[in-house]
Amino acid sequence: MGKSCCEFCVNYVYNDELEFYECLVNLDEDETYKFITKSVSECPYYKYYDEYKIVRKQM
Repeated sequence: MGKSCCEFCVNYVYNDELEFYECLVNLDEDETYKFITKSVSECPYYKYYDEYKIVRKQM
């Protein structure tokens, strides 16, 4: 799983009002262009969402 897999990123959330998923990171114009044209292989803001992280700390 690469750092461009948005489905597993903590910044990729569901917007209830608009009824679709969106990225919470506010990209500037250059970053957006690079990401859309796939000229970058990995998202620099990717952070894996681990829903069990807190549970493991409590054990």
